[in-house]
Amino acid sequence: MVRQYKSNGLNIVLDVNSGSVHVVDDIVYDMIPLVEPLVKEGIKDPDTVKAAVVHLAGIPYPEEEIGEAVEEVLELEKSGQLFAKDIYENYVFDFKKRPTVVKALCLHIAHDCNLACKYCFAEEGEYHGRRALMSFEVGKKALDFLVANSGNRVNLEVDFFGGEPLMNWQVVKDLVNYGRSIETANNKKFRFTLTTNGVLLNDEILEFANKEMANVVLSIDGRKEIHDKMRPFRGGQGSYDLIVPKFQKVAESRNQTNYYVRGTFTHHNLDFSKDVIHLADLGFKQISVEPVVAQPTDDYAITEEDLPKLKEEYDKLAAEMIKRRREGRPFNFFHFMIDLEGGPCVAKRLSGCGSGTEYLAVTPWGDFYPCHQFVGNEDFLMGNVDDGIVREDIRDQFKCCNVYAKEKCKKCFAKFYCSGGCAANSYNFHGNINDAYDVGCELERKRVECAIALKAVQMMEEDEENASVENVEANE
Repeated sequence: MVRQYKSNGLNIVLDVNSGSVHVVDDIVYDMIPLVEPLVKEGIKDPDTVKAAVVHLAGIPYPEEEIGEAVEEVLELEKSGQLFAKDIYENYVFDFKKRPTVVKALCLHIAHDCNLACKYCFAEEGEYHGRRALMSFEVGKKALDFLVANSGNRVNLEVDFFGGEPLMNWQVVKDLVNYGRSIETANNKKFRFTLTTNGVLLNDEILEFANKEMANVVLSIDGRKEIHDKMRPFRGGQGSYDLIVPKFQKVAESRNQTNYYVRGTFTHHNLDFSKDVIHLADLGFKQISVEPVVAQPTDDYAITEEDLPKLKEEYDKLAAEMIKRRREGRPFNFFHFMIDLEGGPCVAKRLSGCGSGTEYLAVTPWGDFYPCHQFVGNEDFLMGNVDDGIVREDIRDQFKCCNVYAKEKCKKCFAKFYCSGGCAANSYNFHGNINDAYDVGCELERKRVECAIALKAVQMMEEDEENASVENVEANE
């Protein structure tokens, strides 16, 4: 499978199955779709392929140049970097047989919140249920469960989530201290993270977070008018002016690393690239602004009609990021961060986040769900901290959730980057975790294209800079 597209002045070719990315000239770009069907028929002799291509109508290149381009395409095929076969489908032998190793928990430390965000899937922290704060005893049992079910894995992840976790801050601190106390004896290392709206953030909390939290997620939607519209207090007042200076202090105190500001864009701000740039202008270097997931009946929901505008916005953002990097004032955008040289292992690329198997959400009263977005749906209640996982059928269902179990993913060029997308979104829109949220898929494909283009531009410019340095040194 090959994906070809043009972005930021480059002709980009992605060979999906090998993961190879090529930046090519116009003639090679045009030759690839002509050569591919011949290669699939087993025709790989350069002269034969060249002759077949030359006789096609509408080829605006000299015969000699066509021959050179054909040879280049065939050389890439021979080296396994183009038209590669899919060797991964057989890898998905039977995910049910994999031993279950839990590596991460999302602790719902507070089913309560001091904001009334209009798009909140958690219903202002209640999650279709009741307001509650997690006790230390429940949290302790959750950490013990994680240790006991993590197998030989050393590094474990725990995210303090809500609602708003700072409304139960003492228990957060107590659980961190408990986790640290059992690391050595169990040969484990906890990586704690915190997601907060910042309303209750103060110097004491920041000091503890900087010592113990590997990452801090700060919720802000961008421009003041957008943020205050969608993330007000329950009385309707905006929260922007209160949280911005606090978040700027967090970012600077963490040396602009190991945090990110995380926003949501909706139908009300389809020009979301302006919100990303606004956050960058506030001094934030780690930024994530993501599309809202909402039912079509919600006035803020993103619709299919919005997609062309949103794709334009991603292109605008990519161009601005290239410009700012050249000016020496770069920032990272979470959905454009991509590793073309390494990246996740094969199992991760096929099965995604691991919800329901490697990753579980824990309610304040100790119930287990596949992830935070399933919390409150009793059909997905998997067990609890006292009894462990009692619905192994749910776990097995999620074990088999992968890109080859989803018809929509099989022919999608982005499948090894999004790993099949969000199971909760699939379920909420189609009643099946092995389907896909179509609007989200369209945006994900665009993000992958932009991410690859950004990385290609960066690598090419770095190669040019290195070559220039080498030439200077050689002439000294």
